[in-house]
Amino acid sequence: MSTSPPPHPQTTAARRLAAGREVWRVLSGRVARLLARAHQTWRRSLQVRVVTITLVASSLLVGGFAYLIADKITTILLDNARTDVQLRLKGGAGYAARQVSLYGQPQEAQLQETIEGTVNYLAGGDPQQTSGVVVAITAADYPTMIQTRTAPAVNVQPLISKELRATVASGRVSSQIQTGRLTGEPTKYLVYGSPVPTRFGQIELYYLVPLTRQDATAADARATVVGTGIALVILLGLLAALATRLVVNPVRVAARTAQRLSAGLLDQRMVVNGEDDLALLAASFNQMATNLQRQILRLEEMSRLQRRFTSDVSHELRTPLTTVRMAADLIFAERDEFDPAVARSAELLQAELDRFEELLTDLLEISRFDAGFAMLDAEPTDLVPVVHRVVDRLAGLAERVGVEIELDLPGTPVIAEVDPRRVERVLRNLVGNAVEHGEARPVLITLGIDETAVAITVRDHGVGLKVGEEKLVFNRFWRADPSRARQTGGTGLGLSISLEDARLHGGWLEAWGAPGQGAQFRLTLPARAGDRLTTSPLRLVPADAALPFGGPRDGGPLAIGPGGGPARAIGPAPADSGEREEVRS
Repeated sequence: MSTSPPPHPQTTAARRLAAGREVWRVLSGRVARLLARAHQTWRRSLQVRVVTITLVASSLLVGGFAYLIADKITTILLDNARTDVQLRLKGGAGYAARQVSLYGQPQEAQLQETIEGTVNYLAGGDPQQTSGVVVAITAADYPTMIQTRTAPAVNVQPLISKELRATVASGRVSSQIQTGRLTGEPTKYLVYGSPVPTRFGQIELYYLVPLTRQDATAADARATVVGTGIALVILLGLLAALATRLVVNPVRVAARTAQRLSAGLLDQRMVVNGEDDLALLAASFNQMATNLQRQILRLEEMSRLQRRFTSDVSHELRTPLTTVRMAADLIFAERDEFDPAVARSAELLQAELDRFEELLTDLLEISRFDAGFAMLDAEPTDLVPVVHRVVDRLAGLAERVGVEIELDLPGTPVIAEVDPRRVERVLRNLVGNAVEHGEARPVLITLGIDETAVAITVRDHGVGLKVGEEKLVFNRFWRADPSRARQTGGTGLGLSISLEDARLHGGWLEAWGAPGQGAQFRLTLPARAGDRLTTSPLRLVPADAALPFGGPRDGGPLAIGPGGGPARAIGPAPADSGEREEVRS
């Protein structure tokens, strides 16, 4: 019958070490979670912080007082014991000196009996016979002639130290506290020694007084003080918790009410109880909520009337605009038969009517966004042909201003669930602005995709955006340079409509710019309609962004691009930093 060989000792040790490491990892993980939970509770709960601080402060204070009181009681008891022993020692030393003064030599036969009788008398003179006091007489100068006598008969040598014996032998009264076993359990003794002068020299008298009663009294006092202190600390903690609760609860109610108000429930109010400061806070909060509700309703009504007015005016202008358009088309068609000045006026009239019609269309689109009536017709769309269509439509303008449009597109289709009409309008606005502000330098359009999102960046190398313009670039009717003549005859609403189109998709429209380095706009859309964006496939800050000498002039935050330069991320989209390509809730 074959048997398997025993495991190697190193293998067993390695397994034990691995098991120990695993146990340590589990324990450290649990401790870390507990600490994190406690830290979170500490940060979020004002009541926990107040009660904890009260308990810690009161514990330190009460503990200090308890220590002082217990130490004082112990000192008083010990002083009383010392005074009592000193009185006994003084009387006993005098009595012993009178008894042995009759003897002139230490070797006399009756001396030993006299010493024994003296010890017994001094021990019997204790008014409390059960106190456990031990009396001893020794003779350090005559250890062989005079034997040590004690009453009761116990071995006191372990309790009389060499230092104490030497001090007493030198003719001085001395004391010490020693713990030893004479009878029964180990006991703490207060040992006092005094020299007793005789005709033949000196003997030593020792009193060993047990401190059992003093220790018991001190222990009872300490227990009483500690118990009282603990009860006081608990009471203070309860009072702090109650007082904090009276203050924190209304604050929590106010916070919950404020959250409901911010969520749109404008009829929420706090309950007012009593006439104290908290009641005044609740009443003031309710008054503020009422005024806020009234003001919001008033603003909503004004906004509704304004949107209605804009929509009605835009629709009403359609009819006269159609009539004027028909007359202008007729005049424009016959302009060759007019005088040159009249023909030029006909051309200007035609151009301004085109711009006015575009403005009217944009105003109607803006009014639909403001009213919440804009709808998204999402369908699976290949964005590569969309980009090509936009470039083809703006090729004439780019050629006229001397701007080359470069494309960086994937070789495979880029499919996303989007509204192609709105995406094409966004790209047309972004590319048109880049061409107009490109300063005859190339404009780069890049298309990227990942598992959850698609992104398109439009990069120009024009004058860029100045400090502070990042907050205005998506505003309605805003222009970076009011004195600059428009090449495309735009309405000033293109980027605003583009931003609303991106938001309607659940996407981002962001902008980066720096003086002298051009600008880059990034459109990020979810690959599937309704998904929530967390990252973008393309960087907002271009790789060729450079840090100007001296750093930012406004001292604002910078995002450092891949090339080491600054990247100022601008625009109202979630990512407000050039280096931040991920947004978390």
